[in-house]
Amino acid sequence: MEPTPQARGTARRPIAIACAAIVLAIACAETVRWNQARAAAAPSTAPALMPGRVALSELSRSLIPMPRDTPSAHASAMATLPGDRLITFWWAGSRESGPDVKVYASQWQNGKWGQPWMVASRETLGEALGFGVRRIGNPVAWTGPDGRIHLYVVATGLGGWAASRVAHLVSSDEGASFAMKRVLPMSPLFNTSVLVRTNAVGLVDGGWWLPVYFEIGIKYPMMMAFGPDGEPTGLGRIGERTTTLQPAIVPVSPTEVRAWMRDASDERRVQHALSRDGGASWEDLPPLALNNENTSMAALRLSNGEFLMLHNHIVDGGGSRSLLRLSLSRDGHSWRTVADVAGGGKGDEFSYPTMQQVGQELHLTYTFQRQAIAHHRYRISIGESI
Repeated sequence: MEPTPQARGTARRPIAIACAAIVLAIACAETVRWNQARAAAAPSTAPALMPGRVALSELSRSLIPMPRDTPSAHASAMATLPGDRLITFWWAGSRESGPDVKVYASQWQNGKWGQPWMVASRETLGEALGFGVRRIGNPVAWTGPDGRIHLYVVATGLGGWAASRVAHLVSSDEGASFAMKRVLPMSPLFNTSVLVRTNAVGLVDGGWWLPVYFEIGIKYPMMMAFGPDGEPTGLGRIGERTTTLQPAIVPVSPTEVRAWMRDASDERRVQHALSRDGGASWEDLPPLALNNENTSMAALRLSNGEFLMLHNHIVDGGGSRSLLRLSLSRDGHSWRTVADVAGGGKGDEFSYPTMQQVGQELHLTYTFQRQAIAHHRYRISIGESI
């Protein structure tokens, strides 16, 4: 005799209650962990100030060699190597979110970029993580005090970028090969919907800060702290806004840290936050006068104390990513134009910039028309003629 619908419903009720209890327990545990999370207040590195006006003179520009048969490229990231060398990472494939997208790398040495090689794919990440990877995205890299390269790659299982996790890989051979270390534990929603994009920041103890951001429904920036051994030591939110992402973090002193963010609100301005206690807590500042149509930026501090920002600017007849500009500021609030790095008309794209200073040279890379990664190199002169 088959059970009646009422009996079947009665039998299912304990299962439903048990599932709801498990979900509630996980949510409570995540909430407690999140509320207790704080970024480590480690002193940040800051160069000795050198008085004088900044001047930049361009030394070279080129496109980084691309792998064959990859018509789309985006989201470059750089890290330093010994001997004034650099390594850059980016993703390339048929299109964003395409099943053939892979993360590639190239080294800068002797004044040029070498041939690229693959460092991660859906298949290699899925095998290392033990679950299927549907798409891979932004990479961010940092070279630790022991010379190991820490590579952070956005990866999703199901859904879009809002369901992403961040895979942490490590290389002990200058990027020739990478081993999976972990999935970063940093989201209050079952460890999903967290992404990386902007440069990590070094600390005097050999550790570093990794800027991250949350993106599902609301958007907000965060910062994860790592010790010199590459182990996470803290996590904290940057400000209280719920429409900002992709923070560019710049230390000013052992206690003062600035962050500028991409704006996803109707303000359409570069957003700004300040920490007065070495990154442990943050306050939102008024947005800058610089416009921002939901685009990423890069920032660093030069040895004369001025801030340098590489960002998209809007002009009549252009699009949100059709002009890439370098701007300088003494106080982090008011900015003046240094140079327009790349420009075109509506529909052109020069975006997702990143910068690294190596000695007296400034290196910057960015997405060029979604087809390649461009590289510009400048000589930095402070208080001297060029």
